[in-house]
Amino acid sequence: MINRAHVLAALKASIETRPEGHFPKAGLGLTGPEASVAANAEATLETLAFDLRAALMEGRRRDMGAGRTLSGPHRADLTVIHVPTGAPAREASTGQQKALLIGLILASASALSAASKSADGQGAAPLLLLDEAAAHLDADRRAALFDELCATGGQAWLHGTESFLFEAFGDRACRVEVSEGGATMVATP
Repeated sequence: MINRAHVLAALKASIETRPEGHFPKAGLGLTGPEASVAANAEATLETLAFDLRAALMEGRRRDMGAGRTLSGPHRADLTVIHVPTGAPAREASTGQQKALLIGLILASASALSAASKSADGQGAAPLLLLDEAAAHLDADRRAALFDELCATGGQAWLHGTESFLFEAFGDRACRVEVSEGGATMVATP
């Protein structure tokens, strides 16, 4: 529970450092038992274990009747808010949700890279695997996505069925065409 709360804090910090742009910022939170951990950075594993034990003991009869455990870390949920509109992500349009998700993926890659930095300032560059990420984006958002992926310093593998979706990469990417006959390198930088 503490680790999830720490990951959430790192992701929030990464989101805050991202510039406003084509991929909106997300407001993140936790519900359930971890909400108190996210709100209280001073919570210790010992305190959490004590609280969880008390909750499980208190709910034992209820849990037996239900045939499952109704309290615990498995009951935690991530809440996501589309910051520009203030609406929960589940109420945002499909396009808003996709842009929000891409922004979260980019923020996550940045947070992971920052977390892996050593004393000499070197960090592990992220490896991103994105399936059909460009398919429902307009040309401006595709170009912005490709620019941000190139700026991560890591590798990004994108899949798509239409080659025109990747034109904004220009000569910054290798393109591999896969067909029944195998894979062919089509373009290299």
